[in-house]
Amino acid sequence: MDAALGAPEKMRARHEELTPMMRQYCDLCAQYDGSLVLFQVGDFYETFCEAAEVSARLLEITLTKREDSTGSYPMAGIPIGSAESYIETLLDAGFRVAVADQVQDPEEASGVVDRAVTRIVTPGTLTEDELLRSEDNNYVAALAREGESADGEEYGLAFLDVSTGDFVATGSSSEETIRDEISRFAPAEAIIDPGLEGFDGFDADCMVTPYDPSAFELEGARELLDSYFGTPEKRLASDAEISACGALLSYAEYARGGQDGRLDYLNHLTRYEPREYMLLDRVALRSLELFEPRAVGGDGEHTLLGVLDETACALGRRKLTDWLRRPLLDPDRIEARLDAVSEWTTLVGAREEVYDLLSEVYDVERLIARVSRGRANARDLRALKDTLDTVPEIRAAMEGVESNTLRELRGELDELEEVRDLIDRAISESPPIEITEGDVIAPGYDAGLDELRETEREGKDWIDSLEKRERERTGIDSLKVGFNQVHGYYIEVTNPNLDRVPEDYTRRQTLKNSERFYTPELKRREDEIMAAEERADDLEYELFVEVRREVADESERVQAVAETLATLDVLVSLADVAAKYGYARPDIDEKPGIDIEGGRHPVVERTQESFVPNGAELSPEERLAVLTGPNMSGKSTYMRQVALIAILAQIGSFVPASRARIGIVDRVFTRVGASDDIAGGRSTFMVEMSELATILRGASERSLVLLDEVGRGTSTADGLAIARAITEYVHDEVGAMTLFATHHHELTALADELPSAFNLHFAATQTDDGVTFRHDVSRGAATASYGIEVARAAGVPEHVVERSRALVAEDALENATDGGRAVGDDGTGSAPAPSEPMSDPLADELRSLDVANMTPIEALTTLDRLKREVNED
Repeated sequence: MDAALGAPEKMRARHEELTPMMRQYCDLCAQYDGSLVLFQVGDFYETFCEAAEVSARLLEITLTKREDSTGSYPMAGIPIGSAESYIETLLDAGFRVAVADQVQDPEEASGVVDRAVTRIVTPGTLTEDELLRSEDNNYVAALAREGESADGEEYGLAFLDVSTGDFVATGSSSEETIRDEISRFAPAEAIIDPGLEGFDGFDADCMVTPYDPSAFELEGARELLDSYFGTPEKRLASDAEISACGALLSYAEYARGGQDGRLDYLNHLTRYEPREYMLLDRVALRSLELFEPRAVGGDGEHTLLGVLDETACALGRRKLTDWLRRPLLDPDRIEARLDAVSEWTTLVGAREEVYDLLSEVYDVERLIARVSRGRANARDLRALKDTLDTVPEIRAAMEGVESNTLRELRGELDELEEVRDLIDRAISESPPIEITEGDVIAPGYDAGLDELRETEREGKDWIDSLEKRERERTGIDSLKVGFNQVHGYYIEVTNPNLDRVPEDYTRRQTLKNSERFYTPELKRREDEIMAAEERADDLEYELFVEVRREVADESERVQAVAETLATLDVLVSLADVAAKYGYARPDIDEKPGIDIEGGRHPVVERTQESFVPNGAELSPEERLAVLTGPNMSGKSTYMRQVALIAILAQIGSFVPASRARIGIVDRVFTRVGASDDIAGGRSTFMVEMSELATILRGASERSLVLLDEVGRGTSTADGLAIARAITEYVHDEVGAMTLFATHHHELTALADELPSAFNLHFAATQTDDGVTFRHDVSRGAATASYGIEVARAAGVPEHVVERSRALVAEDALENATDGGRAVGDDGTGSAPAPSEPMSDPLADELRSLDVANMTPIEALTTLDRLKREVNED
């Protein structure tokens, strides 16, 4: 791949011997080393040598050859008109693409046509709608580090969505915090400080791009930031943040290729503090399925974002994603959002009207970004105007709103009358896609243009009537007047009628069956039309560019309106979901604890015909729940729903419950579900232990910790010991609110030993036909796991099921007769002393059992009863 990205070796070796065009290609490859150069030749983008061989294979296009006086070179090309789909394939294959366009009219070139790279396309700098695969943000990140000692090091992290202008930054002295923030934003691409080349905190699908190390130098970064936003120290907290932001700006400008690199639509750089938001690390985001389903190939609708997303426009979807990515910690801000959602739930008519208006809103952030980059066409401006036209109507629909948030949002809806008026006066109602072919500027906007168009129109009207006049004058009924791009206007006469051609006809073109002529008057009119048309097209383009520039000058105001519309869209969406699905407004306070009545899993309840609600109560006095119950009874769903309800509450949403009180949760930790890291050489158990170490280091008394089957990846004894030790540490040292699901029933004894621990269980009803899971949670410990019944329900062959039952019965009998207690039944994980014999009546009953003639259900039930009696004894 590297060979394909650099200047072709065959060309470098003979650079001075190359033809001018091939020298130009070779120089561009060297200048944009690391990118695959698409080189415009006429209507195609061509690649040569190694790049051509790679392109032909990846894009499934024909590999040909270019031959000239200096040799033969492999060549492969793609049509410019369909280039974006091919570029997408190259990006997917891990390439960066430099697009080299002809920047000179070939007719004006005295030698080789000038070409220059006009854009560099990378996963993180996409701006084209055809390449942006979703409405979600597409971030490129920059990571920098300043400081020489371990104590003095500070990381700076910045994220930029080039397509919308969203630009945020943060910093920390903790590498773990930086990793968590990277997971939060999931960038598509990243550039890193040269001193951090070994950093491995980016996902595998994030392209880490080598970039000019000097871009991270502090003084240059400071100057670049100052030219955009003023003194960077007023916005950013450290030199590392300045370095990261400056390098990221430099890279975004570089991606514009040979164009003026400045990104004038970047009006805001926002620094945020990670501690201002609930932290959801990579593990939590995935296990709670906020944005992506855990199942490979799962439906994106079966995520928290999927079930909440009733947004009307792209602006709202991105804002909702951001809110889920960063739930709030400030109760006042949460309550302000809840007030707005609450009011929208009562204003049904107004809510529906605003939703309908928002559904007409285009992606204004990306529109205004294209306008500012000079890439918007006339249709884009019309779309912008159509969006801005909804603003007065939305304001009217919000007349009389009462919550502070909605009143403030209504006040922030700038109607931008001058921008709307300019576009309305200047741009045709139905303009063409191309801005160089006329009919872009509306009649009446420019008198000079109107005069040229009138001259053109009069000339064409004269020509339209010419055919009738010439037929009458010559008596040739088959005479035709036409036009083509090569010869212009003509009068066509068939061969049998050539003897009737007037003397003032001048031959223009000879065809097989006819001749084409022009007259002096036709030539004069043609010259007038062509001159007027050319001047009009040039003037239209100049006028359009000027209108686009004037609109771009108001980009900051447009972006502010987009921000307001996005927030409104999310609040309307949350209210709509609350009304449709019976969500309740949560009570928010700063006292640690979670108290939920009738809670439901927001995703699972949408996929099932019925869902059993469950409550949850965690407090400083009872903060650690040991959760037991059969497989498939709902333990994992229950734990996740508690976390999701807390997240929903802290983004300002109503929650799927009959009532809920949420004490601010600063972080959600999850160790739920098995996973491994094959590429990294880590087993499931190693991944589990790493995640647990993160929890034990990072959790606080305000955190919510979900632990599911800790220790199952090793031996039973080791697993039980690890699970018990972790439970004790979380209880004694961390103090976090914890839900701990386990099949180690020995751990239920912790409820008697740890003052803030208690037992919860999911019960099941067993009959001869199998096990019925009730899915409701109750106080106390479960009496059995029913693993064999779950195996049977899963379709395990009946003879395997029966053999499993027999083995369990034999093991239970052996344990019961061998000292009276199974290992660990006393909650300590150790066997009782041999000197503690079983009571005689129980021993006699055990000896009298005829297990061989019992049904498996009868044997297991009897032995389970006797086991409980032994423990009680």
